[in-house]
Amino acid sequence: MNDDGLDAVDKQILYHLQEDARNVSSSEIGEKLGLSPSTVRTRLNKLEDSGIVRGYHIDIDYELAGYPLYTKVVCTAPVPDRDELADRAREIDGVTAVREIMTGKRNVYVNAIGQSHDDLNRIAGDLDEIGLDIVDEQLIRDEYVCPYHGFLEDETDSE
Repeated sequence: MNDDGLDAVDKQILYHLQEDARNVSSSEIGEKLGLSPSTVRTRLNKLEDSGIVRGYHIDIDYELAGYPLYTKVVCTAPVPDRDELADRAREIDGVTAVREIMTGKRNVYVNAIGQSHDDLNRIAGDLDEIGLDIVDEQLIRDEYVCPYHGFLEDETDSE
């Protein structure tokens, strides 16, 4: 990793990890990139140590796990309190993710799951109780995560 950020190799390693971090090895990534497994592991350790790679997360089908209701709750928080309220929202039972938005009144997005509408109502009540003003609630059918293809742009530009 250079002082300016990620180089093309780092970006390609990140891309392959995003595809399937659990089932891809340093050897497989090295083979795709023409690098030794130890070089891939060294670079990955640097990406982790620098905080660029913050963790490896599981993708759960909550409906199959017994939580058929998946909702996004859009909230407004006073800007000086946004960070604290977003952090407190993460502690509410059923909340799976919280995003802080930098602009606008819709500045905290909360993802939550439940087995029933009563669960979702309780979560909304808990969010209101900690000081978040609910602007909108959206019942989500499904969400798909994919790797960022921009990490491969340097690879295709150099060909």
